[in-house]
Amino acid sequence: MLNDTLSNALSTILNSERIGRKDVEVRPVTKVTTKVLTLLNKFQYIGGFEQVSQGRGGVLKVHLLGNINKVGVIKPRYSIQVSDYQKFEKRYLPAFGMGVLIVSTSKGLMSHTQAKEQNLGGKLIAYCY
Repeated sequence: MLNDTLSNALSTILNSERIGRKDVEVRPVTKVTTKVLTLLNKFQYIGGFEQVSQGRGGVLKVHLLGNINKVGVIKPRYSIQVSDYQKFEKRYLPAFGMGVLIVSTSKGLMSHTQAKEQNLGGKLIAYCY
């Protein structure tokens, strides 16, 4: 039984990445999972993904590049202000300028650097480096 579909998807990607697979299937398909994978593709952590419809819930086929060292969700989903980004970067990312925090803002999901530029706070969703 799945309680958190995003957490399940990211742990599946991380496990497949660690054993050296080139492709992995993630199920079920949700809007949040699709948007997070779009951001990971934008930052070159994954090669891309396509939706393969197989039964209920659907399946995403993700192409892996071998660029992910660690990826995961942030629980609890901390509320964050613009002044707090540096504190959470130190907590979840290994070095300054390395990796990305994914933030849910009033303008949608985006990276922490984009949110800082637009002066937006929000809720922390996931991290990747």
